[in-house]
Parts: sequence; structure tokens; C-alpha cells
Amino acid sequence: MRITKWHLIPGLLLAAVPALLAWLGGMAAPIIGSAVLAIVLGVITRALIGPLDTTAPGISFAGKYILQTAIVLLGFGLDVGEVSRVGQASLHVTLITLALAFFTAFVLGRTLRVPGKLAALVGVGTAICGGSAIAAVAPILQSDEHDTAFALSTIFLFNLVAVLIFPPLGHLLDMGANQFGLWAGTAINDTSSVVAAGYAFSREAGDYAVIVKLARASMIVPVCLLAAAAMAWHNKQHPIENSGATAAQRSSVVPWFILWFIAASAARSAGWVPSSVLNGLHLASTLAMVLALAAIGLSTDLKRMRATGPRPILLGLGVWAAVALGSLAVQAL
Repeated sequence: MRITKWHLIPGLLLAAVPALLAWLGGMAAPIIGSAVLAIVLGVITRALIGPLDTTAPGISFAGKYILQTAIVLLGFGLDVGEVSRVGQASLHVTLITLALAFFTAFVLGRTLRVPGKLAALVGVGTAICGGSAIAAVAPILQSDEHDTAFALSTIFLFNLVAVLIFPPLGHLLDMGANQFGLWAGTAINDTSSVVAAGYAFSREAGDYAVIVKLARASMIVPVCLLAAAAMAWHNKQHPIENSGATAAQRSSVVPWFILWFIAASAARSAGWVPSSVLNGLHLASTLAMVLALAAIGLSTDLKRMRATGPRPILLGLGVWAAVALGSLAVQAL
């Protein structure tokens, strides 16, 4: 059956319900954030009503295309000039923690027998910028909604832990504002969690942590391009394994939305986007991301998540600990 725009409406309307509740809940409880609430409420809604054929097209559309649109809109919040200035000072910490995250995800993933794509998503989410990085890389790796939802849930769990324990640990270690800002900006994933932890320590630490976080988020571009190249090589090496893939699935290896993300960042940095419009674009990006994550939650099968067991959580813990301790060690050295 040919899918038309009218077939998308039931699924989009269904996803909008947990998305709206998550957005309101995120404003009331910023320490949790709307993103994790969207996933959780989507999963709960799916468990209560079950999968519906009439809503499947719209949910699939939101989980893929609206998600990619949200990534593009995020680019308007990235001032390349400001990020590059702070990014140069924190580059060594960022690169080492990225390497630690990917290495730990690979080794622990093999040890715990976590599926390769799920381990890659957890590694990317911990290394770069949490949900945004997972959302960007998942379509490139052609990951299913189950792996995406599980990776997002794992990342957000340790974001919450970090927000609670980082500020008192920073004071216990007698860290300065820039030291703590660098630690929070490189070892906490989601932007809202970085903001919560940074400003809980001090205003100066919060300001610095946010810029470090934005510099770290810019690494999403080379990582996505590397992921695309790796998938292209894998598909070339395993033509039989990928012979059943559709043309659309094979073409999704090319991250077109990352190119638009770069264009949006360039437009913002060049001053082509009026400052009066930026707040609206930020709101549109947030709403699109929350809607897409609610749709991913609606696509998630709880029975399958239970069958996967605690191994992805243990993987997330190991990768997160490696990044947090690695960031501290690099600063100490």
C-alpha cells in the first residue's frame, strides 16, 4: 500500500500526546529533561495500547525524518567562532575522552556480548552529546528503534547520576570553576544535564561548561562521516548480507542531514540568521526532538528490552566511568 500524508496523521497525533506531556514535564523538572520523559512516556503508551497498524506510518516518519530535522535545527544553536575558541583550549581533553569512550565501548561490548550497533550507539552517545549524537548516528548505522531507545535510556540514566554527584565531587576535589566546567562539559552528555550540573557548582563553571559542551558537540560531524564511511565499507564487504536492503536503506548511509547541520551552523556563525529568529529555531528543534523521541518510545517493545537484560546498562556504566575518570586524569596531568 502506498503511504500518503494522510496515513501519517494518526501516528503523529499519537506521538504528540506523550511529547506534549514530556515537554511540560521537562520544564517542571529540568534535572530530568523532556528528552528522557518523551522516551519513557512513549514506551509506557506503547505498553498500554499495544502496536496499532494505523499509527505505524506516522510513528516511523517521526522517528526518522522529524528526528533528522531536529538535528538540522540544532545547527542554528552552534556558533562556530565561539565554539572554536574554547574548543582549542579543551581539544586535548575532548579527543582523549572520545578515544576512551569508543575503545571502552568496543572492548566492553565484546566482553558483555552486547550487539555491535547498540554498543556503538552507547559509545557515541557517551563520547559526544548524548541523545543528539545517538539520533544522528542511528539512521547512518541503520539501527532499529529498539537499539536506539535502549541506548538513549542508558545515556539518560547516567546523565541523571552525573547531575546529582558531580557538583559535590567537584567541591570535594577543590576544583576551580573552569576545571569543573571542563569536567562537566566533557563527561556529561546531554546539554540540559551539563547546564544543571555546571550552574549547581557555580555560575562561572556553568558558563564554561556550556561552551565546552558545544565544542564537544561539534565532533558529531566527523564522527557521523566516519560512521557513514564504515557502513559503506561494511556493505561493500558483505554484499550478500545487505542484498535484501532497499535502495532507501542503502542510501541512508549518506548523512544528508549532517550536511544541512553544517550549513545551519555556518549560517548562524556568519550572522545570516537574525537573533530574533534564533529563539524560535531553538524551540522548534526542542519540540521536534521531543516528538521524535516519543515516537521512538512508541516503537519500543518492552518484552524485547527485558530479554536484552542488564548488559547494555553495564556497558553504559563502564563507558561513562571511563570518560569521567579520563577527563579528570587528563586535567591532573
